[in-house]
Amino acid sequence: MTQPKSAEVYELIAGNVQQVIRGKPEVVRLAVTALLAEGHLLVEDVPGLGKTTLARCLARSVGGSFNRIQFTPDLLPGDITGVMVYHQKDERFEFHGGGIFANVVLADEINRGTPKTQSALLEVMSERTATVDSVRHEVPHPFLVVATQNPIEMEGTYRLPEAQLDRFLMRISVGYPDLDAEVLVIMSDCAGINPEELPPVVDIPRLQQAIAEVRASHIDLAVCEYAARLTAATRVHAAVRYGASPRGSIALVRAAQAYAATDGRLYVTPDDIKDVAKPVLAHRLVLTADAELNQRGATEILDEVLASVPVPSANASGR
Repeated sequence: MTQPKSAEVYELIAGNVQQVIRGKPEVVRLAVTALLAEGHLLVEDVPGLGKTTLARCLARSVGGSFNRIQFTPDLLPGDITGVMVYHQKDERFEFHGGGIFANVVLADEINRGTPKTQSALLEVMSERTATVDSVRHEVPHPFLVVATQNPIEMEGTYRLPEAQLDRFLMRISVGYPDLDAEVLVIMSDCAGINPEELPPVVDIPRLQQAIAEVRASHIDLAVCEYAARLTAATRVHAAVRYGASPRGSIALVRAAQAYAATDGRLYVTPDDIKDVAKPVLAHRLVLTADAELNQRGATEILDEVLASVPVPSANASGR
């Protein structure tokens, strides 16, 4: 049986990235899932765990353009989207694109940018265009924003608003490696293995074919309804003030399609929906004050939601 093109692309990228990101196969799988679903990825964790390295490895593995935007309080919206510059010799204005014009964009420490600068990303993340002086400019295709943020240093940072968070397909954490993986990380560093040494393993046309194949993969109506029921259940949970929106349902299905492709399947099962539910939905929930006071987390709420919503029968995949 021939392996789907998207599965081949996943194996190539994941194998390349894991030469540097050691002992985190599920983190790498979710990151490549976001890439195949053409969704944006928010990586949140404490310093030193490889958030930026993961983004650089993804960018190096894909033979497209890559830009890094270091968010600081003095970063301006024009630095992201671009500006019109007057050329005196030609007596005309010319558009100079900002850092957002690349296939893979690393928005490093995104919560250090001001709300005005963060909002410059809203349009381009959802519509894949940037409007400057009333003129729309398309970004390259495919287009992926990988943003990082540190959840423990709040001084000098600006919390991402819900509208911004909703633009990210997934939020993931890297987490500490186990002892064996950490030894491999140290040995790799001693051997000089770093993201800049990784060769591109997939070109842009091949990645576009894989993305198109994922978007065309089969999803049964019962599985689609299951995804919608999960999202709806977050809106009526007693500990949730605002649940996930229909955009969350769409994101859940798209992520599940790509996650299934990483397993070599072009059809989605209920287990795919369950496996991506937390990375896709957790950052879209706004908890009640009581829930936060009792230190309840969004992933804990989602565990209850997943346990309460009936799972469709095994043949709901339609295969």
